[in-house]
Amino acid sequence: MATIEEIQKAVELGDMDQVNSLLDTYLLNADPEEQFGLSEWLGDIGFVEEAIRVLEHLEYLFPEEGQLKIDRANLLIEADREDEALNLLMEVSKEDENYPQALVTLADLFQLQGLLEAAENRLNEAIELLPDEPLLMQAKAELLLESGRYLESAKIYQDLKRDGVKIDGVNLSERLAEVYSAGAAYEEALPYYEEALEDQVQPDVLFGAAVASFQTRQYERAVQRLDDLTVLDPDYFSAYLLKAQSLNMAEDYKAAYEAIKEGIKRDEFDKELYLFAGKLAMKLGNSDEGIENLRQAVALDPEYMEAIYTLVSYFHSQEMDEDVLELTEAVVASGDDWAGLYPMLAESYERTEQFGKAAEYFDLAYPSFRDDPDFLSKYMRFLIEEGKRERAIEILKELQVLEPENQEWLDLEHSFE
Repeated sequence: MATIEEIQKAVELGDMDQVNSLLDTYLLNADPEEQFGLSEWLGDIGFVEEAIRVLEHLEYLFPEEGQLKIDRANLLIEADREDEALNLLMEVSKEDENYPQALVTLADLFQLQGLLEAAENRLNEAIELLPDEPLLMQAKAELLLESGRYLESAKIYQDLKRDGVKIDGVNLSERLAEVYSAGAAYEEALPYYEEALEDQVQPDVLFGAAVASFQTRQYERAVQRLDDLTVLDPDYFSAYLLKAQSLNMAEDYKAAYEAIKEGIKRDEFDKELYLFAGKLAMKLGNSDEGIENLRQAVALDPEYMEAIYTLVSYFHSQEMDEDVLELTEAVVASGDDWAGLYPMLAESYERTEQFGKAAEYFDLAYPSFRDDPDFLSKYMRFLIEEGKRERAIEILKELQVLEPENQEWLDLEHSFE
Protein backbone atom coordinates (compact mmCIF):
# COMPACT_ATOMS: atom_id res chain seq x y z
CA MET A 1 0.00 0.00 0.00
CA ALA A 2 1.21 3.50 -0.81
CA THR A 3 1.91 5.78 2.13
CA ILE A 4 1.38 9.49 2.72
CA GLU A 5 5.16 9.90 2.92
CA GLU A 6 5.57 8.40 -0.57
CA ILE A 7 2.87 10.67 -1.97
CA GLN A 8 4.45 13.73 -0.32
CA LYS A 9 7.84 12.84 -1.76
CA ALA A 10 6.38 12.45 -5.26
CA VAL A 11 4.64 15.81 -4.87
CA GLU A 12 7.89 17.48 -3.81
CA LEU A 13 9.61 16.00 -6.86
CA GLY A 14 6.80 17.26 -9.10
CA ASP A 15 6.22 13.76 -10.50
CA MET A 16 2.47 13.96 -11.09
CA ASP A 17 2.23 10.59 -12.84
CA GLN A 18 3.73 9.00 -9.73
CA VAL A 19 1.43 11.03 -7.46
CA ASN A 20 -1.68 9.80 -9.26
CA SER A 21 -0.39 6.24 -9.36
CA LEU A 22 0.25 6.27 -5.61
CA LEU A 23 -3.16 7.82 -4.94
CA ASP A 24 -4.80 4.90 -6.82
CA THR A 25 -3.52 2.41 -4.28
CA TYR A 26 -3.55 4.71 -1.25
CA LEU A 27 -7.25 5.55 -1.51
CA LEU A 28 -8.24 1.90 -1.62
CA ASN A 29 -6.82 1.05 1.80
CA ALA A 30 -5.94 4.15 3.85
CA ASP A 31 -7.74 5.24 6.98
CA PRO A 32 -10.44 7.87 6.15
CA GLU A 33 -9.10 10.32 8.72
CA GLU A 34 -5.65 10.09 7.13
CA GLN A 35 -7.23 10.62 3.72
CA PHE A 36 -8.98 13.75 4.95
CA GLY A 37 -5.70 15.05 6.36
CA LEU A 38 -4.03 14.38 3.01
CA SER A 39 -6.75 16.33 1.18
CA GLU A 40 -6.16 19.31 3.47
CA TRP A 41 -2.41 19.18 2.89
CA LEU A 42 -2.79 18.91 -0.88
CA GLY A 43 -5.22 21.83 -0.93
CA ASP A 44 -2.95 23.98 1.25
CA ILE A 45 0.04 23.55 -1.08
CA GLY A 46 -1.99 24.25 -4.22
CA PHE A 47 -2.59 20.72 -5.49
CA VAL A 48 -6.30 21.43 -5.73
CA GLU A 49 -7.32 18.82 -8.29
CA GLU A 50 -5.59 16.08 -6.32
CA ALA A 51 -7.27 17.27 -3.11
CA ILE A 52 -10.63 17.17 -4.91
CA ARG A 53 -9.93 13.62 -5.97
CA VAL A 54 -9.31 12.50 -2.38
CA LEU A 55 -12.52 14.15 -1.18
CA GLU A 56 -14.49 12.54 -4.02
CA HIS A 57 -13.33 9.16 -2.74
CA LEU A 58 -14.30 10.03 0.83
CA GLU A 59 -17.75 11.14 -0.36
CA TYR A 60 -18.16 7.77 -2.01
CA LEU A 61 -17.45 6.15 1.36
CA PHE A 62 -19.63 8.62 3.34
CA PRO A 63 -22.31 9.91 0.94
CA GLU A 64 -24.35 11.58 3.70
CA GLU A 65 -21.48 13.58 5.15
CA GLY A 66 -22.28 17.21 4.33
CA GLN A 67 -18.92 18.55 5.48
CA LEU A 68 -17.16 16.62 2.72
CA LYS A 69 -19.44 18.18 0.12
CA ILE A 70 -18.77 21.66 1.48
CA ASP A 71 -15.01 21.13 1.57
CA ARG A 72 -14.98 19.80 -1.99
CA ALA A 73 -17.19 22.67 -3.14
CA ASN A 74 -14.68 25.17 -1.77
CA LEU A 75 -11.91 23.48 -3.72
CA LEU A 76 -14.06 23.39 -6.87
CA ILE A 77 -14.63 27.13 -6.54
CA GLU A 78 -10.86 27.60 -6.21
CA ALA A 79 -10.43 25.52 -9.38
CA ASP A 80 -12.97 27.70 -11.27
CA ARG A 81 -15.42 24.81 -11.47
CA GLU A 82 -18.26 26.86 -10.05
CA ASP A 83 -21.19 24.99 -11.62
CA GLU A 84 -20.00 21.73 -10.05
CA ALA A 85 -19.58 23.48 -6.71
CA LEU A 86 -23.11 24.86 -6.90
CA ASN A 87 -24.60 21.45 -7.64
CA LEU A 88 -22.65 19.90 -4.79
CA LEU A 89 -23.75 22.51 -2.25
CA MET A 90 -27.36 22.12 -3.26
CA GLU A 91 -27.08 18.46 -2.26
CA VAL A 92 -26.48 19.31 1.41
CA SER A 93 -29.67 18.50 3.28
CA LYS A 94 -31.46 21.08 5.43
CA GLU A 95 -31.37 18.51 8.20
CA ASP A 96 -27.60 18.28 8.06
CA GLU A 97 -25.87 20.06 10.96
CA ASN A 98 -23.53 21.60 8.40
CA TYR A 99 -26.37 23.16 6.40
CA PRO A 100 -25.69 26.73 7.67
CA GLN A 101 -22.08 26.37 6.55
CA ALA A 102 -23.30 25.23 3.14
CA LEU A 103 -25.47 28.35 2.96
CA VAL A 104 -22.46 30.55 3.75
CA THR A 105 -20.41 28.84 1.05
CA LEU A 106 -23.29 29.31 -1.39
CA ALA A 107 -23.38 32.98 -0.44
CA ASP A 108 -19.65 33.26 -1.11
CA LEU A 109 -20.14 31.60 -4.49
CA PHE A 110 -23.01 33.88 -5.47
CA GLN A 111 -21.05 36.91 -4.28
CA LEU A 112 -18.11 35.81 -6.42
CA GLN A 113 -20.46 35.62 -9.41
CA GLY A 114 -21.88 39.07 -8.70
CA LEU A 115 -25.28 37.68 -7.65
CA LEU A 116 -25.45 39.82 -4.53
CA GLU A 117 -29.17 39.47 -3.87
CA ALA A 118 -28.96 35.69 -4.05
CA ALA A 119 -25.94 35.78 -1.74
CA GLU A 120 -27.82 37.94 0.77
CA ASN A 121 -30.78 35.56 0.73
CA ARG A 122 -28.53 32.62 1.64
CA LEU A 123 -26.89 34.58 4.45
CA ASN A 124 -30.27 35.63 5.82
CA GLU A 125 -31.37 32.00 5.86
CA ALA A 126 -28.20 31.03 7.72
CA ILE A 127 -28.75 33.87 10.23
CA GLU A 128 -32.28 32.63 10.91
CA LEU A 129 -30.84 29.23 11.80
CA LEU A 130 -27.94 30.67 13.87
CA PRO A 131 -29.04 34.13 15.03
CA ASP A 132 -26.29 34.43 17.63
CA GLU A 133 -23.38 33.69 15.30
CA PRO A 134 -21.35 36.92 14.86
CA LEU A 135 -19.39 35.55 11.89
CA LEU A 136 -22.62 35.41 9.91
CA MET A 137 -23.44 39.01 10.77
CA GLN A 138 -19.95 40.06 9.79
CA ALA A 139 -20.30 38.21 6.48
CA LYS A 140 -23.56 40.06 5.83
CA ALA A 141 -21.95 43.40 6.71
CA GLU A 142 -19.20 42.76 4.16
CA LEU A 143 -21.76 41.75 1.53
CA LEU A 144 -23.74 44.93 2.15
CA LEU A 145 -20.51 46.91 1.84
CA GLU A 146 -19.83 45.36 -1.56
CA SER A 147 -23.43 46.13 -2.56
CA GLY A 148 -22.90 49.81 -1.75
CA ARG A 149 -25.34 49.72 1.17
CA TYR A 150 -22.93 51.45 3.50
CA LEU A 151 -25.32 52.57 6.23
CA GLU A 152 -26.76 49.07 6.61
CA SER A 153 -23.27 47.60 6.76
CA ALA A 154 -22.21 50.17 9.35
CA LYS A 155 -25.33 49.43 11.43
CA ILE A 156 -24.37 45.75 11.71
CA TYR A 157 -20.82 46.59 12.72
CA GLN A 158 -22.08 49.18 15.20
CA ASP A 159 -24.33 46.55 16.80
CA LEU A 160 -21.50 44.02 17.01
CA LYS A 161 -19.22 46.62 18.55
CA ARG A 162 -21.87 47.75 21.02
CA ASP A 163 -22.43 44.16 22.13
CA GLY A 164 -18.71 43.71 22.78
CA VAL A 165 -18.41 40.96 20.18
CA LYS A 166 -14.89 39.70 19.45
CA ILE A 167 -14.12 38.13 16.07
CA ASP A 168 -10.68 36.61 15.51
CA GLY A 169 -8.68 38.62 13.00
CA VAL A 170 -11.29 41.38 12.73
CA ASN A 171 -10.93 44.86 14.23
CA LEU A 172 -14.48 46.21 14.35
CA SER A 173 -13.29 49.82 14.62
CA GLU A 174 -11.19 49.38 11.50
CA ARG A 175 -14.07 47.80 9.62
CA LEU A 176 -16.38 50.67 10.62
CA ALA A 177 -13.78 53.16 9.45
CA GLU A 178 -13.47 51.40 6.11
CA VAL A 179 -17.24 51.16 5.65
CA TYR A 180 -17.75 54.84 6.35
CA SER A 181 -14.84 55.76 4.06
CA ALA A 182 -16.26 53.61 1.28
CA GLY A 183 -19.47 55.62 1.60
CA ALA A 184 -17.49 58.91 1.58
CA ALA A 185 -18.54 59.59 5.20
CA TYR A 186 -15.01 60.58 6.16
CA GLU A 187 -15.97 62.63 9.23
CA GLU A 188 -17.65 59.54 10.69
CA ALA A 189 -14.71 57.33 9.68
CA LEU A 190 -11.98 59.32 11.42
CA PRO A 191 -12.73 58.48 15.08
CA TYR A 192 -12.89 54.78 14.20
CA TYR A 193 -9.52 54.97 12.48
CA GLU A 194 -8.16 56.52 15.68
CA GLU A 195 -9.65 53.71 17.77
CA ALA A 196 -8.18 51.10 15.44
CA LEU A 197 -4.74 52.73 15.67
CA GLU A 198 -4.91 52.75 19.45
CA ASP A 199 -5.46 49.01 19.29
CA GLN A 200 -2.74 48.30 16.70
CA VAL A 201 -0.73 50.52 14.36
CA GLN A 202 -0.89 49.08 10.85
CA PRO A 203 0.17 50.65 7.53
CA ASP A 204 -3.20 50.33 5.81
CA VAL A 205 -5.02 51.84 8.77
CA LEU A 206 -2.59 54.76 8.89
CA PHE A 207 -3.13 55.35 5.17
CA GLY A 208 -6.91 55.13 5.57
CA ALA A 209 -6.76 57.67 8.40
CA ALA A 210 -4.64 59.96 6.22
CA VAL A 211 -7.11 59.72 3.34
CA ALA A 212 -10.02 60.52 5.66
CA SER A 213 -8.08 63.48 7.07
CA PHE A 214 -7.31 64.73 3.56
CA GLN A 215 -10.93 64.42 2.49
CA THR A 216 -12.04 66.44 5.52
CA ARG A 217 -9.41 69.13 4.76
CA GLN A 218 -7.33 68.30 7.83
CA TYR A 219 -4.12 68.43 5.83
CA GLU A 220 -1.68 68.75 8.73
CA ARG A 221 -3.22 65.71 10.38
CA ALA A 222 -2.98 63.80 7.09
CA VAL A 223 0.73 64.65 6.80
CA GLN A 224 1.35 63.48 10.37
CA ARG A 225 -0.27 60.12 9.67
CA LEU A 226 1.67 59.75 6.43
CA ASP A 227 4.95 60.54 8.18
CA ASP A 228 4.12 57.83 10.72
CA LEU A 229 3.37 55.49 7.85
CA THR A 230 6.60 56.06 5.94
CA VAL A 231 8.61 55.55 9.14
CA LEU A 232 6.81 52.24 9.63
CA ASP A 233 6.99 51.26 5.96
CA PRO A 234 9.21 53.45 3.75
CA ASP A 235 8.07 51.55 0.66
CA TYR A 236 4.37 52.30 1.10
CA PHE A 237 4.47 54.17 -2.20
CA SER A 238 0.95 55.65 -2.16
CA ALA A 239 1.85 57.65 0.95
CA TYR A 240 4.23 59.97 -0.92
CA LEU A 241 1.69 61.18 -3.47
CA LEU A 242 -0.96 61.77 -0.81
CA LYS A 243 1.55 63.62 1.37
CA ALA A 244 2.50 65.87 -1.54
CA GLN A 245 -1.17 66.48 -2.31
CA SER A 246 -1.85 67.33 1.34
CA LEU A 247 1.04 69.79 1.48
CA ASN A 248 -0.04 71.27 -1.83
CA MET A 249 -3.55 71.88 -0.47
CA ALA A 250 -1.95 73.47 2.61
CA GLU A 251 -0.09 75.74 0.13
CA ASP A 252 3.34 74.52 1.25
CA TYR A 253 4.48 73.94 -2.30
CA LYS A 254 8.18 73.50 -1.61
CA ALA A 255 7.53 70.81 0.98
CA ALA A 256 5.07 69.18 -1.40
CA TYR A 257 7.71 69.06 -4.13
CA GLU A 258 10.25 67.53 -1.74
CA ALA A 259 7.70 64.89 -0.72
CA ILE A 260 6.95 63.94 -4.31
CA LYS A 261 10.67 63.74 -5.16
CA GLU A 262 11.15 61.38 -2.22
CA GLY A 263 8.33 59.27 -3.62
CA ILE A 264 10.02 59.13 -7.02
CA LYS A 265 13.23 57.94 -5.35
CA ARG A 266 11.23 55.10 -3.83
CA ASP A 267 9.21 54.24 -6.94
CA GLU A 268 10.69 55.49 -10.18
CA PHE A 269 8.05 53.76 -12.30
CA ASP A 270 4.93 55.51 -10.97
CA LYS A 271 3.64 57.84 -13.67
CA GLU A 272 1.30 59.64 -11.24
CA LEU A 273 4.26 60.76 -9.14
CA TYR A 274 5.95 62.29 -12.16
CA LEU A 275 2.74 64.01 -13.24
CA PHE A 276 2.24 65.66 -9.88
CA ALA A 277 5.94 66.50 -9.66
CA GLY A 278 5.67 68.22 -13.03
CA LYS A 279 2.69 70.28 -11.94
CA LEU A 280 4.37 71.28 -8.68
CA ALA A 281 7.64 72.23 -10.38
CA MET A 282 5.78 74.50 -12.76
CA LYS A 283 3.84 76.03 -9.88
CA LEU A 284 7.20 76.81 -8.27
CA GLY A 285 8.47 78.36 -11.49
CA ASN A 286 10.84 75.48 -12.31
CA SER A 287 9.58 75.00 -15.84
CA ASP A 288 12.53 72.90 -17.02
CA GLU A 289 12.09 70.43 -14.15
CA GLY A 290 8.35 70.47 -14.71
CA ILE A 291 8.76 69.59 -18.38
CA GLU A 292 11.27 66.84 -17.56
CA ASN A 293 8.93 65.26 -15.00
CA LEU A 294 5.96 65.42 -17.35
CA ARG A 295 8.02 63.93 -20.19
CA GLN A 296 9.02 61.10 -17.85
CA ALA A 297 5.35 60.43 -17.07
CA VAL A 298 4.63 60.22 -20.80
CA ALA A 299 7.66 57.97 -21.33
CA LEU A 300 6.22 55.54 -18.79
CA ASP A 301 2.82 55.64 -20.52
CA PRO A 302 2.82 57.12 -24.05
CA GLU A 303 -0.97 57.50 -23.89
CA TYR A 304 -1.16 59.05 -20.40
CA MET A 305 -3.79 61.63 -21.31
CA GLU A 306 -3.54 63.88 -18.26
CA ALA A 307 0.25 64.19 -18.51
CA ILE A 308 0.13 64.81 -22.24
CA TYR A 309 -2.62 67.40 -21.88
CA THR A 310 -0.72 69.19 -19.10
CA LEU A 311 2.48 69.27 -21.12
CA VAL A 312 0.79 70.32 -24.35
CA SER A 313 -1.12 73.06 -22.50
CA TYR A 314 2.17 74.47 -21.22
CA PHE A 315 3.84 74.31 -24.63
CA HIS A 316 0.78 75.92 -26.20
CA SER A 317 0.71 78.75 -23.66
CA GLN A 318 4.37 79.47 -24.44
CA GLU A 319 3.76 79.20 -28.21
CA MET A 320 6.26 76.34 -28.38
CA ASP A 321 4.43 75.02 -31.41
CA GLU A 322 7.06 72.57 -32.63
CA ASP A 323 6.99 70.88 -29.22
CA VAL A 324 3.19 70.76 -29.30
CA LEU A 325 3.19 69.06 -32.68
CA GLU A 326 6.02 66.67 -31.86
CA LEU A 327 4.30 65.48 -28.70
CA THR A 328 0.77 65.18 -30.05
CA GLU A 329 1.04 63.92 -33.61
CA ALA A 330 1.85 60.34 -32.56
CA VAL A 331 -0.84 60.03 -29.90
CA VAL A 332 -3.56 61.61 -32.04
CA ALA A 333 -2.71 59.16 -34.82
CA SER A 334 -3.40 56.28 -32.41
CA GLY A 335 -7.12 56.77 -33.01
CA ASP A 336 -8.14 57.30 -29.39
CA ASP A 337 -10.32 60.23 -28.37
CA TRP A 338 -7.95 63.17 -28.02
CA ALA A 339 -10.52 65.88 -28.75
CA GLY A 340 -9.21 68.02 -25.88
CA LEU A 341 -5.98 68.53 -27.81
CA TYR A 342 -7.53 69.52 -31.13
CA PRO A 343 -7.91 73.28 -30.51
CA MET A 344 -4.27 73.58 -29.44
CA LEU A 345 -3.15 71.48 -32.39
CA ALA A 346 -5.17 73.66 -34.74
CA GLU A 347 -3.56 76.84 -33.41
CA SER A 348 -0.05 75.37 -33.54
CA TYR A 349 -0.54 74.30 -37.15
CA GLU A 350 -1.89 77.77 -37.95
CA ARG A 351 1.07 79.53 -36.29
CA THR A 352 3.51 77.29 -38.18
CA GLU A 353 1.64 78.12 -41.41
CA GLN A 354 0.43 74.57 -41.98
CA PHE A 355 -3.02 75.85 -42.85
CA GLY A 356 -4.42 72.63 -44.30
CA LYS A 357 -3.70 70.74 -41.07
CA ALA A 358 -4.98 73.69 -39.04
CA ALA A 359 -8.29 73.59 -40.91
CA GLU A 360 -8.50 69.84 -40.32
CA TYR A 361 -8.11 70.18 -36.56
CA PHE A 362 -10.37 73.21 -36.23
CA ASP A 363 -13.05 71.12 -37.93
CA LEU A 364 -12.32 68.11 -35.71
CA ALA A 365 -12.47 70.27 -32.57
CA TYR A 366 -15.76 71.94 -33.46
CA PRO A 367 -18.21 69.20 -32.28
CA SER A 368 -16.65 69.14 -28.80
CA PHE A 369 -16.07 72.89 -28.45
CA ARG A 370 -19.07 74.41 -30.21
CA ASP A 371 -20.26 75.89 -26.88
CA ASP A 372 -16.88 77.48 -26.12
CA PRO A 373 -16.84 81.14 -27.22
CA ASP A 374 -13.05 81.38 -27.06
CA PHE A 375 -12.64 78.43 -29.45
CA LEU A 376 -15.40 79.65 -31.78
CA SER A 377 -13.80 83.09 -31.93
CA LYS A 378 -10.45 81.63 -33.01
CA TYR A 379 -12.15 79.26 -35.45
CA MET A 380 -14.13 82.09 -37.01
CA ARG A 381 -11.07 84.30 -37.43
CA PHE A 382 -9.17 81.42 -39.03
CA LEU A 383 -12.04 80.91 -41.46
CA ILE A 384 -12.00 84.61 -42.34
CA GLU A 385 -8.26 84.46 -43.02
CA GLU A 386 -8.81 81.41 -45.21
CA GLY A 387 -11.55 83.20 -47.16
CA LYS A 388 -14.30 80.85 -45.98
CA ARG A 389 -16.81 83.64 -45.48
CA GLU A 390 -20.03 81.62 -45.37
CA ARG A 391 -18.76 79.23 -42.72
CA ALA A 392 -17.33 82.14 -40.72
CA ILE A 393 -20.78 83.80 -40.70
CA GLU A 394 -22.33 80.57 -39.41
CA ILE A 395 -19.86 80.51 -36.52
CA LEU A 396 -20.49 84.20 -35.84
CA LYS A 397 -24.21 83.51 -35.47
CA GLU A 398 -23.41 80.80 -32.94
CA LEU A 399 -21.25 83.26 -31.01
CA GLN A 400 -24.12 85.75 -30.95
CA VAL A 401 -26.38 83.10 -29.42
CA LEU A 402 -23.79 82.26 -26.76
CA GLU A 403 -22.91 85.91 -26.02
CA PRO A 404 -25.83 88.06 -27.17
CA GLU A 405 -24.55 91.14 -25.31
CA ASN A 406 -21.07 91.05 -26.82
CA GLN A 407 -20.76 94.20 -28.93
CA GLU A 408 -17.78 92.75 -30.82
CA TRP A 409 -20.01 90.18 -32.50
CA LEU A 410 -22.57 92.80 -33.44
CA ASP A 411 -19.88 94.99 -34.99
CA LEU A 412 -18.40 92.03 -36.85
CA GLU A 413 -21.81 91.16 -38.25
CA HIS A 414 -22.07 94.63 -39.77
CA SER A 415 -18.64 94.23 -41.40
CA PHE A 416 -19.95 91.19 -43.29
CA GLU A 417 -22.85 93.15 -44.80
